[in-house]
Amino acid sequence: MQYTHLFFDLDNTLWDFNANSYDALHLALKKMGLLDRIGDYGSYFSIYYAVNERLWDLYRDNKITKNVLRGLRFEESLELNKTPMPGMGDLLNEAYLTEMPKQLKLVPGAIVVLDYLHHRYKMSIITNGFREVQVDKLIHSGLKKYFDKVFISEEVGAQKPHKKIFEHAVKSMNAPKKKSLMIGDSWDADIVGAKLFGMDQVYYCPLPEKLPAAEDVAQSSSTKATTTIITHLEQLLEML
Repeated sequence: MQYTHLFFDLDNTLWDFNANSYDALHLALKKMGLLDRIGDYGSYFSIYYAVNERLWDLYRDNKITKNVLRGLRFEESLELNKTPMPGMGDLLNEAYLTEMPKQLKLVPGAIVVLDYLHHRYKMSIITNGFREVQVDKLIHSGLKKYFDKVFISEEVGAQKPHKKIFEHAVKSMNAPKKKSLMIGDSWDADIVGAKLFGMDQVYYCPLPEKLPAAEDVAQSSSTKATTTIITHLEQLLEML
């Protein structure tokens, strides 16, 4: 099928969230004079990463608010690191979000792929990230020029995988659903969400351990929308 519209996730699909988050938090702690207090930074970041992932799952399920998530992820991770700093969660979050959009690492192949695609397709971003940093990430990293629109869950009023955000993006772009393709690294948010909406998807999965179980793929194939799995972004050039 010839697609006309491509919808990309941002974090860890194009913009290297994991690497940039690691660097941004290190800078934030250093500027606040807290780096020496937490001990081994790599160990602390592993704790923070797990806490942040868990709280983001709760946020996507509307079980906690954005304001709770922002500060609590640092309060909890510092506690688990055995370096509690009561009252520092919100301050550290502010410093971290200030540094985040300044980080410029991209997923391998991102620029090569976007350079090829952006003259051939209408392209947009669909992201669950915080609105105060997502657009700045695109600007600082040089990605913004490739995309016609950026759809941020906070502004739309629904997060992936809810079909409302996909429906809003498709309608806003005047994109035929059957000629639209969602490309993302989250099986649950990007792939299952787009599939349930009825949009074809590409699952970017560079890590073998994150490949979906066979039964999950079989279950998701019960809808008419098709799923393609790639391990490198440049594989998109073979299918588009």
